[in-house]
Amino acid sequence: MDHPLFDLIDARIKRAQEDGAFDDLPGAGKPLPQVEDPENEVINRILRDNGAVPEFVILSRELARLRNELRDADDRTRRADILREMSMMDAKIALARKG
Repeated sequence: MDHPLFDLIDARIKRAQEDGAFDDLPGAGKPLPQVEDPENEVINRILRDNGAVPEFVILSRELARLRNELRDADDRTRRADILREMSMMDAKIALARKG
């Protein structure tokens, strides 16, 4: 059984076609761009367009921040703490890339 909105959607698309709404669209007649993951491209585009980033990117930014902090740290204990954090961050990044 068709959903009740199917007829309405089809009618609106047909009306738009008749009105020329789909004429001269950018990229018309050209092949679709190649995508790395076609199955998830729509969700990836929605996430990308709304500023969402993968976890490993967030973790990589945190690792860069820790590197800067390490460069500026004078205290030996603090440097050791930062190095431990960086080691953990590397492991988290590796896991996030696999997941």
